[in-house]
Amino acid sequence: MTDRKIPTKIYLEESEIPRQWYNVRADMKTKPAPLLNPATGRPCGFDDLTPVFCDDLVRQELDNDTAWFDIPQEIQDYYVQFRPSPLIRARQLEKALGTPAKIYFKFEGNNTSGSHKLNSASAQAYYAKKQGLKGVTTETGAGQWGTALAMSCAFFGLDCKVFMVKVSYEQKPFRREVMRTYGADVTPSPSNTTNVGRQILAEHPGTTGSLGCAISEAVEYAVSHEGYRYVLGSVLNQVLLHQSVIGLETKIACDKYGIEPDIIVGCAGGGSNLGGLISPFMGEKLRGEKDYRIIAVEPASCPSLTRGTFAYDFCDTGRVTPLAKMYTLGADFIPSPNHAGGLRFHGMSPILSQLYHDGYMEAVAYEQTQVFEAATLFARTEGILPAPESSHAILGAIREAEKCRETGEEKTILFGLTGTGYFDLVAYQSFNDGTLTDSIPTDADLAASFAKIPPMGNN
Repeated sequence: MTDRKIPTKIYLEESEIPRQWYNVRADMKTKPAPLLNPATGRPCGFDDLTPVFCDDLVRQELDNDTAWFDIPQEIQDYYVQFRPSPLIRARQLEKALGTPAKIYFKFEGNNTSGSHKLNSASAQAYYAKKQGLKGVTTETGAGQWGTALAMSCAFFGLDCKVFMVKVSYEQKPFRREVMRTYGADVTPSPSNTTNVGRQILAEHPGTTGSLGCAISEAVEYAVSHEGYRYVLGSVLNQVLLHQSVIGLETKIACDKYGIEPDIIVGCAGGGSNLGGLISPFMGEKLRGEKDYRIIAVEPASCPSLTRGTFAYDFCDTGRVTPLAKMYTLGADFIPSPNHAGGLRFHGMSPILSQLYHDGYMEAVAYEQTQVFEAATLFARTEGILPAPESSHAILGAIREAEKCRETGEEKTILFGLTGTGYFDLVAYQSFNDGTLTDSIPTDADLAASFAKIPPMGNN
């Protein structure tokens, strides 16, 4: 199909929303290493995980072989409120860059949560309700996941307890109020409401918190309250499974109009949106059917892939979760308080970590001032104010488009725009005022954190 016949905005029909999730693990030659029980050092089984997670979600978490999972009708009915999401050609950005490259982005921000997080939040809330639970607990950093879960719990009739990283709780009061509007109880973390929160505050007085801290508190609350389970917005296999709807829709749209990406770019924190976007394309790559350059873009202030170590580590600061084999900066690592770009998690999805370790994808890290410069250019050309997290992918796409300008190559670049930045205006204000600065951990900082990674599974 000629370029002129391809719409700038590609909207699929409701009937084209995927009816199944794709499990990329089924096509991986080397499967992600199993979660380890920290008490025994042995791989976690069903009974190890069900006190923390919903039963059906544990089955999804542990299944490395089933390629396709049917999406329950109740979740499909919820998806149609905000899916399908558009695939958009960034023509004005191309023009501003003077590049021969074609740039497309999958936009996941057309919902109140402002992000892709609803894809998994609705699934996890559904499975909790199906199990007859009273409610769920979770952590949130920037607030997108907490908002999505609050919305989904309201829809399915569940209590929602959110531990929000303290620095975000203070910097993003409006995101907090959206969660409360949907009925969630929101607590700044670390807090005095849990044993692990009190311990963290005693050891790190005045800390601004981290996702690792908030996870610890959310897990403790779940296991100590009858009828509650913990749910997570990224990292886990089950989350990447649910987020595959992003990539599957993108693939349908690309195939429909004959668009063939050469380069696929996504921001990388815990890995949910990147894993979802690349899933069907990575499947083709793993099966030897096609080849793509896949690039993960992370913040220089929290660079788990580019400067982390591939090891078993706790997913939380309080060390109450199972151990995951992943690229990690250490569970004690806390980004600098001036880090406003999101993507704060100290580790990376075990699936993406294994794929990166095996050479199926690349990773780069950028400083946040560069990221906000890219966000500003995108906002001024494409008319969407992007979330800081998404802006890492924007910068990655811009860098690749600039290379095409230098070489004259007409490559097609696809990136994921995971959400909008309308609740991130404090960060934008800091950038516009010239007070936003970069903070990159030193080798000594990382070495101190690496030294606390447990030996279990790493001998």
